[in-house]
Amino acid sequence: MPISAKDSPGRLMLCGVNLRLILVSGKTQDFTFSPNDCATDIARHVFENWPAGWEEESVSSPSILRLIFQGRFLHGNVTLGALKLPPGRTTVMHLVARETLPEPNSHGKC
Repeated sequence: MPISAKDSPGRLMLCGVNLRLILVSGKTQDFTFSPNDCATDIARHVFENWPAGWEEESVSSPSILRLIFQGRFLHGNVTLGALKLPPGRTTVMHLVARETLPEPNSHGKC
């Protein structure tokens, strides 16, 4: 469950994972989530709390929002805790609209 982005004016919470989401347009927005939140939870929260200024990039459903971290799409059940993201520090991820995810890499196997 997403948690409040700030505990006091201008101060990010230390117990949550701070994400700075970047759209293809270059627009950014910071959010704070629990380490137990998965990519699907994050997409739903962002969709339901679509930031002012992102209107031109709005989507019709949270199910098409995808997170990219370190060049890889995050599948829906991957939690922030599983990625070992440091609480209290800001991690940057890209947020894109895409109907389907690419198949997992086969690591060169046929």
